[in-house]
Amino acid sequence: MIKAVFWDFGGVITSSPFDSFNIYEKKHNLPKDITRSINSANPDNNAWAKLERNEIDQQEFDSLFATESKAMGHSIPGKEVLTLLKGQIRPEMVSAVRAIKDKLIQGCLTNNIQSMEDQQFKKNNSEILIAHQEILKLFDFVFESSKEKVRKPDPNFYKLACQKGGVNPNETIFLDDLGINLKPAKALGMKTIKVVTADKALQELQNLLDFTIV
Repeated sequence: MIKAVFWDFGGVITSSPFDSFNIYEKKHNLPKDITRSINSANPDNNAWAKLERNEIDQQEFDSLFATESKAMGHSIPGKEVLTLLKGQIRPEMVSAVRAIKDKLIQGCLTNNIQSMEDQQFKKNNSEILIAHQEILKLFDFVFESSKEKVRKPDPNFYKLACQKGGVNPNETIFLDDLGINLKPAKALGMKTIKVVTADKALQELQNLLDFTIV
């Protein structure tokens, strides 16, 4: 029996930041997907992983990311990459969260950056942040890498999230846009959905539920 639906935020509830990365790369004559390649190198201990576990601040990330990107042949300031993280809200996903609310337990499981809570970031992105906060209120809980000090795809991330939600993995559906994040969740027994397009993902979700969401 399905008792819970867990959602990633960026790339699921909002459009993927990878689209913004590609626009930035094209504008600066960088190889396509170089940003993703940098983030994928040494994925457990690179600048991105440390930032999402709140082990470093933005200034340290800026320097470390520049060093990592330079080692791959292209020096990219980390602070510029952080400005690309704001995705567009997908209203159909938000509608699905609303349709499920109070029927099943819902959690938002996100690798996020606590240092983006600083005052300057809030000032520059106030409207987006307000909209995001309103969406987050729809969930029964939010499980954040920067606060829990563990991030996807570490299996402990999913185990702790299930504990917080009071469910077993085999009672849970998890939606994420990255296969690397879905693999350990599936290994634990979760039913997983890779989000490429909102329509396809929601149809897969509908097929796993016994009430209508779309």
